[in-house]
Amino acid sequence: MSTREPVTIRTLRSMARAGTPFAALTCYDASTARWLERAGVHVLLVGDTAAEMTLGFKRTVDMPLEVSLALTAGVKRGAPGTVVMGDMPFMSYQVSEAEAIRNAGRYLTEGLADIVKLELDTSFAGLVRQLARAGVPVCGHVGSKPQSVALTGGYSSAGRTRAEAKKVVDDAVALEAAGAIMLLVEAVPEEVTREIMASTTVPLIGIGAGTDCHGQVLVLQDLVGMTDTPPRFAEPVAKLGEAFKQAGEEWVRRVAERRIGGHRYKMLDETTQGESRPSAEPKPSHPRIGESR
Repeated sequence: MSTREPVTIRTLRSMARAGTPFAALTCYDASTARWLERAGVHVLLVGDTAAEMTLGFKRTVDMPLEVSLALTAGVKRGAPGTVVMGDMPFMSYQVSEAEAIRNAGRYLTEGLADIVKLELDTSFAGLVRQLARAGVPVCGHVGSKPQSVALTGGYSSAGRTRAEAKKVVDDAVALEAAGAIMLLVEAVPEEVTREIMASTTVPLIGIGAGTDCHGQVLVLQDLVGMTDTPPRFAEPVAKLGEAFKQAGEEWVRRVAERRIGGHRYKMLDETTQGESRPSAEPKPSHPRIGESR
């Protein structure tokens, strides 16, 4: 179990100033969040990638707002000592500034988030100013933006020409100037990342953006080997997909052989008073398991 001090946005700023990289991963449930906090992960991003990883959609733009809010709150309850970032889904902030502020506020109240992430460019600087004015901590996502996949015809990298690189850097600079307290850059060459860092002062998280960022994030399922085709920048460190498969196969065998393991419930001796469970029978270790189960 982790014994570290709680991580806050102030912690991340201090780490960035000291040149100490911080680790971030996506997360979508309380149980996983609890283990990732124990592992020492500094930031948990409840990404709109939950649309793909949890809900089975093929696109992140299909992430429902209400589901995102519920998942974000669950992650924070599982990892109260970790910075939790809520990822505002497609059309939750693009329609109007008033709606965007209202929805962002819901992430802080209902979603228990410490910071909200939005896929933005220079044209959203006014919205970032309004969110900052309302007291909402914003992480501006620049570079490759999955919510814009309909415009690009598919997922792609960004900033690979001089003009594109300048636009990504300009976007980052404008968002910080408008009040963003953190930035995230996705799928850009290392040169673009270095230019952003030279031109801004807030912590910068990278994904597929080289090693120079203050922090690094990956989709958890890509990291632990649960996706069939992870992106080129994600190198798995485990093979949990295969482990889940093997566990499932073993359960199928046990069920077929009627050897399910564990401890059986026994009929109570109606003449026995007091303890309803024989002392020789192990008591359940989980508080949710009781006599009715």
